[in-house]
Amino acid sequence: MSASNMNMNNRVVFYEDRNFQGRSYECSSDCADMSSYLSRCHSCRVERGCFMVYDRSNFMGNQFFMKRGEYSDYMSMMGMSDCIRSCRMIPMHRGQYRMRIYERDNFGGQMHELMDDCDNVMDRYRMSNCMSCHVMDGHWLMYEQPQYRGRMMYMRPGEYRNFMNQGMNGMRFMSMRRINDSYY
Repeated sequence: MSASNMNMNNRVVFYEDRNFQGRSYECSSDCADMSSYLSRCHSCRVERGCFMVYDRSNFMGNQFFMKRGEYSDYMSMMGMSDCIRSCRMIPMHRGQYRMRIYERDNFGGQMHELMDDCDNVMDRYRMSNCMSCHVMDGHWLMYEQPQYRGRMMYMRPGEYRNFMNQGMNGMRFMSMRRINDSYY
């Protein structure tokens, strides 16, 4: 099965109200603005695949990772202050994972290459900051605090020279993990 066929099976259903009530909108790909489908969104059911959801349109604002399961009142579960406004489907990745993290913006300072999860950048690499990265292979979640806690950001293959340009003002990333097939 090709990668595009594997991703066609991803599906999430968003509901206007808590506990899967009210109007619903079914999605199997990226959606930059859900307001044309639902006036609000307070619960969802991820039937297949993984998604990032955002509290602002155009994949901006706070991000939350959702794997298969039911989220009857995700606002209280995840501490979201607003409802879901956009979502991005995370394609399944098979193969190796590689990411280079840098201490400073524009790939400056110390550099370390990761191929597996890192629960604490400071302990493992003696880096007090991670301000830019280059994702070569795989899809990753980066977290503001050690032990995969705090605000998070989804990273797909590409260069991220300055996290401030990604809408993450003042954020430092202190742990990161791979989004692998165990989530699907």
